[in-house]
Amino acid sequence: QLQFVESGGGWVQPGGSLRLSCAASGFTLDYYTIGWFRQAPGKEHEGVACIDSSDGITYYADSVEGRFTISRDSGKNTVYLQMNRLEPEDTAVYYCAADYTTVQAMCHVPRDYWGQGTQVTVSL
Repeated sequence: QLQFVESGGGWVQPGGSLRLSCAASGFTLDYYTIGWFRQAPGKEHEGVACIDSSDGITYYADSVEGRFTISRDSGKNTVYLQMNRLEPEDTAVYYCAADYTTVQAMCHVPRDYWGQGTQVTVSL
């Protein structure tokens, strides 16, 4: 299993911003397609942002398009999710993952393994 440590979550008011970090352990992120996922209470995991390490092709869920940006820092072996103009509907536990696949498959195919995740709460 690929190991990650997610961080950066917390509470923010609607319209605010957060940057989530996903630090990889024991492997190099540059070789993989990377994805950010979230799970709201009572909901299934959904892919919100994925990026192809080779071509820089990205996918964003319609609900976050234009507000979220996925990126990586090769030197730090870390992937980020910049979250702007946050809405209450963005409240969820956020997870990262990596695999050798397309961005479409990465963000749409169910996964068996999830890490600890980081909680994002958007409310007044």
